[in-house]
Amino acid sequence: MLCRRRMQVVLALCGLLALWQCFRAPPDNLGPFPGAPSLLDTPAARCTASANSSAWFHTRYDAATGPLLTGAAHELSPDVVRWWLTLQGHPNGIQLQDIIQQLFTVLPAPTSDVWDPSRCRTCAVVGNSGRLNGSGHGLEIDAHDWVLRMNRAKVAGFELDVGMRTTHHFMYPESAVNLGPGVHLVLVPFKPLDLQWVASAFSTGALTHTYTRVKQFIKADRNKVLVLSPAFLKYIHDNWTQRRGRYPSTGFTALLFALHACQRVSVFGFGADSDGNWHHYWEKNRWSGAFRRTRVHDADVEFSLIERLAAEGRILFYK
Repeated sequence: MLCRRRMQVVLALCGLLALWQCFRAPPDNLGPFPGAPSLLDTPAARCTASANSSAWFHTRYDAATGPLLTGAAHELSPDVVRWWLTLQGHPNGIQLQDIIQQLFTVLPAPTSDVWDPSRCRTCAVVGNSGRLNGSGHGLEIDAHDWVLRMNRAKVAGFELDVGMRTTHHFMYPESAVNLGPGVHLVLVPFKPLDLQWVASAFSTGALTHTYTRVKQFIKADRNKVLVLSPAFLKYIHDNWTQRRGRYPSTGFTALLFALHACQRVSVFGFGADSDGNWHHYWEKNRWSGAFRRTRVHDADVEFSLIERLAAEGRILFYK
């Protein structure tokens, strides 16, 4: 019965999306505030970047910092390596360049066609907050060129609020999920073992534990795997969160990835729900907001940055 109901929901959404694409008109009350125009109102709006040139933004944003690990020899500076190796442990004798080289013998290095920030591109960054429940943002999310999700995000059964499409799914070994065809797996590595895991998960399956049990193999398109650079994580930590917390969250990292890849960025599902609770939209449990108390990420600083980016006109933030 549950499967049948989900199928009915999916079919209904497909029909609605098709009609919406054919008769696209500026929707009411779907923006970040009542009456705001949709991000996708006109072709010009899709390709026009914000003209805002505030000092606040430009002291933080560095267009020269590329998000992706490419496999180029010695692409990581010694200060990046020193910082990154301490995020989840204190390894000794790690030959990082050997690990990276081995990774790119299993997986192809990224090519220019998967990363071209000059392209006209709209992106929806979909967080996992319970504030998405009842939002009705599904169609608006799916209308973007890229739809970015993260960790254990669920779609089935929540399509009306979170949409159906995914183009990029950000994860690390302990949050890994299988992906459908055509979706980019975007690895957010916090330690050398994460790089070794993704190589193993697409080849031998030899690595099954990090600090907990992880997936031995993963179902995803190996030709679409992207690995974030430790330098990009350090850039977010230094320039954006300004060393608050140990390192940035997966969600905030995905948002910064979008800022570097997309001309227009819409952000959904970040922050507490209307009752002030921090939980995932697919569950309600009292432990789901525990990351705010670990000091690994500073959720309050990250949320304030999202609000500031919205105020600066750099993103549309759907509350």
